[in-house]
Amino acid sequence: MSTPSLNDLAAFVAVATERSFTRASARLGVSQSALSQTIKGLETRLGMPLLTRNTRSVAPTERGERLLRTLAPRLDEIEQELSALAALRDKPVGTIRITAGEHPAITLLQPALRRFLPDHPDIHVEIAADHGLTDIVAEGYDAGVRIGEQVAKDMIAVRIGPAMRMAVVAAPNYFERHPRPTTPQDLTGHNCINIRLPTYGGLSVWEFEKGQREVRVRVEGQLIFNNAQMRLASALDGLGIAYMPDDLVVDHVAAGRLERVLEDWCEPFAGYHLYYPSRRHASPAFALVIEALRYRN
Repeated sequence: MSTPSLNDLAAFVAVATERSFTRASARLGVSQSALSQTIKGLETRLGMPLLTRNTRSVAPTERGERLLRTLAPRLDEIEQELSALAALRDKPVGTIRITAGEHPAITLLQPALRRFLPDHPDIHVEIAADHGLTDIVAEGYDAGVRIGEQVAKDMIAVRIGPAMRMAVVAAPNYFERHPRPTTPQDLTGHNCINIRLPTYGGLSVWEFEKGQREVRVRVEGQLIFNNAQMRLASALDGLGIAYMPDDLVVDHVAAGRLERVLEDWCEPFAGYHLYYPSRRHASPAFALVIEALRYRN
């Protein structure tokens, strides 16, 4: 026996409830002849009569009455749920999952959401802060955050932060014991505080640019972290040279707790972008989150 379609079952419920093909066809918006053919086809597939008919009335058979008692409340539940979903279609509600590095999560996402979420109690945001270059589609995220130049070409990218600079810093007492580097290559002779990237399992390469020259340096040192705050604390303790986003060290530099070197090799570059698949249908909640995070000069 082939399984009846939901439309066929709904047609049966309409006729059995209305006790009339005329009223049921008007309710369903189909012709009486088409509705009659649907019921005949359903009875044929089930191998039993569901309705008794005469010239003046229609009534369910005993088996039809049993089917009606089972189907009617369930179809009502389905209809109510579909109506509820339709009502939510244009309402900003739901959970938005974002993967981002620790730095943008703390400096960009958290401040923006602090302003945004109190006015949207039905929107929930989950942020996974890590340094991995996550496949957001495979991992079930709605969006990710990366430096602009790292965003894949097949993604939609929305700028969420200003241009960035990196800073090479160390405590004054470190430079009392070691000569100041004057070129990026000089860093290979220093105790540098490294960061390990989980995506590749290797240490981060320090990147520099001056005019048309680009230099990538692999440094070594006694300390390796996967956490920006621990790298910063170690630099403040005089344990080595750190390569950090400028906004994390600017106050320490101004207060004399850290000193910058190689500043002329640290040019601005594209800042953080929120990215998501181009084929993703933006829900009202997701669209609002995008606008809340969008960078405005």
